[in-house]
Amino acid sequence: MRWSKAIWVGILAAALGALAFAQGLTPEQMEEAKQIYFQQCAGCHGVLRKGATGKNLEPDKLKEAGKTEDYLKAIITNGFGGMPAWGKLGILTPEQIDLMAKFLLSPVPEPPPWTFEDIKNNWKVYVPVNQRPTKPETTRNWQNFFGVILRDMGQVAIVDGDTKELVKILPTGYATHILRSSKDGRYFYVIGRDGKAEIIDLWSKEPTLVAEAKVCLDARSIDTSKYEGYEGKYAVVGCYWPSNFVVLDGQTLEPLKMVSTEGYVQSTGEFLRENRVASIVSSHFSPEWILNIKEGGQTWLVDYANIDLKGKPLNVRMIDTERFLHDGGWALDKRYFLVAANTAKKIVVIDAKTGEFVASIPVGDKPHPGRGANWVHPEYGPVWATGHIKDNKIAVIGTDPKGHPEYAWKVVKMIETPYPGNLFIKTHPKSPWLIVDFPVAPTPEANATLCAWQKDDLEKDPICWQVPGALEKKARMVHIEFNKDGTEFWVSAWGNVNTSTFIVVYDAQTLKEKARITGDWVITPTGKFNVYNTANDIY
Repeated sequence: MRWSKAIWVGILAAALGALAFAQGLTPEQMEEAKQIYFQQCAGCHGVLRKGATGKNLEPDKLKEAGKTEDYLKAIITNGFGGMPAWGKLGILTPEQIDLMAKFLLSPVPEPPPWTFEDIKNNWKVYVPVNQRPTKPETTRNWQNFFGVILRDMGQVAIVDGDTKELVKILPTGYATHILRSSKDGRYFYVIGRDGKAEIIDLWSKEPTLVAEAKVCLDARSIDTSKYEGYEGKYAVVGCYWPSNFVVLDGQTLEPLKMVSTEGYVQSTGEFLRENRVASIVSSHFSPEWILNIKEGGQTWLVDYANIDLKGKPLNVRMIDTERFLHDGGWALDKRYFLVAANTAKKIVVIDAKTGEFVASIPVGDKPHPGRGANWVHPEYGPVWATGHIKDNKIAVIGTDPKGHPEYAWKVVKMIETPYPGNLFIKTHPKSPWLIVDFPVAPTPEANATLCAWQKDDLEKDPICWQVPGALEKKARMVHIEFNKDGTEFWVSAWGNVNTSTFIVVYDAQTLKEKARITGDWVITPTGKFNVYNTANDIY
C-alpha cells in the first residue's frame, strides 16, 4: 500500500508532537514557542537552528554539549556575547523563558512552505499606477522625510525632518527590518521579518500605501533596479525562509520570478536547505543586484536586464567568498561593495564594475556594519568603517586602490571603543564625527551610551555620553541617521512594547541635543531612513 504525501506529513507531525509532549510541551505551548523563536531567535540561529550569526541550537548538539534546561534559561535571561538578555530586558517573562528552554531541547519543527502561488494570492495593489500623482502633491520637504520603524508595533512612521512632526503612521509587516528608497526617492520599499513587502508613495498629499505582497515567511532585504533605463522597474526581496529570492514588478509588487538559493557550501560541500539571502544592493555600473548568500558563503550577481523576455531569463554569476555573509554597504565611489562575514570575522570586498572578488579582510569579532561609514581621511584617503558585536573595536579600512594603493583593502586603524555590542556606525560628508551605538552591549549603561570620534584625527579620545532618559525607559539607543543636509543626526530609544520612548535629535557639529520627538506613538522605534540619504547611498 502506498501512502499519500498528506498521510506522511500527518505521521511526521504526530511524531514531532509526541516528542515535544515528551519534553513537557502541549500543542498550544509548542505553537507559542514556535512564534517566540521566529520573532526573537531565528534571525541569528536559523529556522532549522543550525546557527549562523548565533550558535547552533539543534537539540542533539545542545544535549551533547551538556546544555540543560537550567543552563538555557540562564542564557535566555541574562544574554551572552551579542545575544540580548531577553529576561532582564523584560521582553520574555519567566514562564516564556522556561517554555523556550524546553522548546530548544525538543525536535526542530518542520518549517512551512511558501510558494509562488502563495505570493500571488497575497499580493494587493491599493492604488494603481495610473491613479498615482505625476508630481509631488505634498507641500512638505518630502526628500527630508524619515521613515521610522516602530518595530514591535508592525508600523512605519513617516516623520517630517524639517519640522519633526509626525506625518503618517502606516501598517506594515511584523518587525520591519529595513526601508529602501527608489532611485528618485519617491517610494519607500519596506520589508518585514515576516516576509511582507510594501511600497509607500511619498508624493501623495500624505504618504500612502500603494501595494503590498507577502513574498516569503521570513525576510531581511529588499531593493530596486537603479541602473539607467531600469530605474524602479523591478524590485527584489531576499528571503530567509524559504531560502530564495523573488523578483517583483517595481511599481506594483506583482511577483515575476522566484529563484531558490538552496545549494552547496561554496558550490562544493554540504547541501544547505537553509541558505538565506542576507543584504542586497543595486549596482550603479550594470543592471545587476548584488545578493549575499549567508550560509553558502557566496555573493550572487543577478542580471535583471532580460527579465521581460519570454521565459523571464536571469543570468546569475556566483562568487565564492566567505561563509555567513550578513550586512554591508558601498565604499565612497559606489564601485566597491563591502560586506561582513561576521562568523568568519572578515569583511569581503566585491568590485561591482568587474564582478570580481577583490579581498577578504580580517577584522574583529562579529563585524556588523549596517551600511558602514565612509569618509576621506587626511592620510589614508577614502575609508570605510565597521563596528563589531562581540569586540570593543572599530575597523577602519582603506578603499582607494587607485589613489592610495598602499592602504587599499587593509585595516588602516583599529579604534578601541568603551564597550562591545555595536550594531550601527554612521557619518555624513558634512559632519566631522563618526558616531556609534552599543544596543547589544551587556549592560544598560552601555546600551544608553553613544560615542563620537573625530574623523580626521582618529588618535583623539572619543566623546561619549549617556543619553538622558534612556535608563529610566529601559531603552537601548540604536541606529544613527543623518538628515538630508547633514546638519543633524537622529537616534532611537528602543524600549519595551508597553512604554513609549523618544527619538533624540543632535547637532551634527556640536553633538548637542537639539530636539526630542515624543508621543504615544513612539513605541519600539529602531531604524530610521532619510529619503535623500537612502536614495543616494550616503552613509
